[in-house]
Parts: sequence; C-alpha cells; structure tokens
Amino acid sequence: MKILNKKIAAHKSSVAWLQRQASDPYVAKAQKEGYRARAAFKIIEIDEKYHLFRNGQVVVDLGAAPGSWSQYVARKYPNSKVFAMDLLEIKPINNVEFYQGDFTTDEALKWLEEKLNLSHDEAGKGTADVVMSDMAPNTVGHKKTDHIRQMVLLEYAFDFALHALKVGGTFVAKSFTGGTTNDLLKQVKEHFEKVYHIKPPSSRKDSVEMFIVAMGFKG
Repeated sequence: MKILNKKIAAHKSSVAWLQRQASDPYVAKAQKEGYRARAAFKIIEIDEKYHLFRNGQVVVDLGAAPGSWSQYVARKYPNSKVFAMDLLEIKPINNVEFYQGDFTTDEALKWLEEKLNLSHDEAGKGTADVVMSDMAPNTVGHKKTDHIRQMVLLEYAFDFALHALKVGGTFVAKSFTGGTTNDLLKQVKEHFEKVYHIKPPSSRKDSVEMFIVAMGFKG
C-alpha cells in the first residue's frame, strides 16, 4: 500500500497503522458487513461465547464511538433499548439514544440516570441488563501511565455498573494488562456470579487490551 499523503508518509507510525488497516481481515469484514469499525467483532465474539444479550434488554454502551458495539446490539437484538455515550459524536443508529459528553461528569451521569430511571436512594435496584464499556484513554506510550489511566476509566465504569445493573445483569469492559487489574477483578468477583478475563480473537495480538466479562450481578 503506497501512502500518497506526504504528511502521513513522513510519520512512520501513521504509515504502519494504515498498512496494518489495509491488511487486517477484520477491517475488511467490518466494511463488508456494514459495521462502523472492526471493534464490532470483539463484542460479537464475546456475545457468541458467553451469550450476553437477549431481545428486549436495556443496554448501556460507554465509550461508544464510532458506535459499532451499539450498532451490533441494535441490529442483532432490535427490541432492546440502547443508551450510548462518548466524548466524540457518532452518527445516529436506529434504536440507540446517544449522549455526547464526558461519562465522568455529573451532567452525563444525570442523563443516564434519567434514562434508566435510577435513584441514588435505591442502591441495588438498577434497571439495566447490560453495561458495556469500550472506553480507553488516549495512550502516551508509557505502559505504566497508560495502564493507570485505563484503570481510572474502568473503575468509573464498574462503579456505574454496580448502581445501574439489575440483579442478574452483565458487565463487560475493556481493561489493559497490568497488576492493578487483578485488584479490581477481586472486587468484581465479589459482586458477580461468574467473572472472566479474556482476549477475544479479533483483539490484535500486539495490543495490551483485555476484556472483563462479569455475569450474574448479585445486587
């Protein structure tokens, strides 16, 4: 693949990324099947293995842009209701309500709580069937720093899941490999019947990302 844009060609990392995209079978598959990003296949593979979703559920998608996870749920389970959120804007998706904003702010949380009809006074009485998070920080290339920043987002998502999920619900979220992940996994196991820490086939081998799949929320 020849890089025609001289500014891009001057940056080796950009060239490597474009070349990897061009040869990635999941990129081609996403284009063929009409998904917005190859990331769709991560949640597809997780769902096929653990059966996360059913029709008619209430699903929250954190870090949704460009929308491929929400797109999959809305397409495969059309009677479900999906509430998605991201800092970046996403194009509309049928059966998905989207909020553009920072998940860690009070304004964003208020939007989700209103949509889910949650109350701060009713801990353990959530209304969501699934909380899924593909949130990730902008990496800086320093492994320890990137891991810490990812863990902050993961802990925010986990805290929200504890508040938003109904008993029996599911939490699935991106993590990065690293020691502090094990500490959080211990907390997750206290609240869910089954917990898995996996790397789906579509996750690139050179990526540090993993996914926590927690099923059977105890309340």
